[in-house]
Amino acid sequence: MADVVLPRTLVELFPGAPRRLEVQAPSVGAVIDRLDATYPGMRNRLLDAGPQIRRHLMVYVDQERAGLETPVAAGSEVRIIAAVSGG
Repeated sequence: MADVVLPRTLVELFPGAPRRLEVQAPSVGAVIDRLDATYPGMRNRLLDAGPQIRRHLMVYVDQERAGLETPVAAGSEVRIIAAVSGG
């Protein structure tokens, strides 16, 4: 299982969702599918049409920037990070 860390801004939209959870999935895309199965609507918050990871989000697997096809091994850490912006 992979250790998945979600951004606080995302967790606040899904009551009961933890910031850190374990997910068994072979790729980042499959991690997102499993998150959506548990918390319906989460996929729409993480991906846009295409599907592609939304522009304001970054995903890392074991500290390396990742895409939907990036493999996720047992024991990996998957971090989803919301971009910080201001004006």
